[in-house]
Amino acid sequence: MHHHDSIRKFGRPTDQRRALLRSLAVSFIEKGKIQTTEAKAKSLRPMIEKMITKAKVGNLAARRLLVSKVGDKCADILIAKIAPEFAKRNGGYTRITKLAVRKSDAASMAQIDLVK
Repeated sequence: MHHHDSIRKFGRPTDQRRALLRSLAVSFIEKGKIQTTEAKAKSLRPMIEKMITKAKVGNLAARRLLVSKVGDKCADILIAKIAPEFAKRNGGYTRITKLAVRKSDAASMAQIDLVK
């Protein structure tokens, strides 16, 4: 039986996997959209959605939590720019669009961006 297999490990130890997702999140917040593999985009989505929901609260505790996850600069972007755009929206802040496979290793690629 293959129960509880939903966590993608990307062939990395926990600390490296956490660092990978954190760097993807920082790039996504700064640029608004990124192109990555489909599996990484699917793993990044819940993390980003939770951060945007927390940024909508906007109090000191929420800011500190965001700073611990993505740093000062990205926390400011989340609270000041991204959260007000989604003030009336209850979830579903990101969109994953499938792209052509990568030529070098035939990895399925995807673009993750914010829904406007």
